[in-house]
Amino acid sequence: MELLHSDNAPAAIGPYSQAVRVNGLLYTSGQIALKLNGEMIENDIKKQTRQIFANLGAILEDNHTSFENVVKINIFLTDMNDFGVVNVIMAEVFGLHKPARSTVQVAGLPKNAMIEMDLIATVADYH
Repeated sequence: MELLHSDNAPAAIGPYSQAVRVNGLLYTSGQIALKLNGEMIENDIKKQTRQIFANLGAILEDNHTSFENVVKINIFLTDMNDFGVVNVIMAEVFGLHKPARSTVQVAGLPKNAMIEMDLIATVADYH
């Protein structure tokens, strides 16, 4: 297992890696809407969702893959009423690519985030 890191995404806030690579797959840890400096984005589902995708995109890019290689995404919402907004932004990010997805409502998230996401992607340069 290779521990992965991106300086272009917020550092992990606990004893875990931003992502790991195993057998040609990259697994990210859950990402909440933190800015690069570690500050939380305001309580707005659109802004939080876009920040998470920016953070995930940085992790993917800095580790030789992209959203086009995502095979699975998990989304955790504190309010399922935000599902439609997240769907629209996800469609913007992924375009015609449609990875498998799970979306669940949770009672709470770190730093009172409204949304958290993690994903699995293939890595093209895996040896």
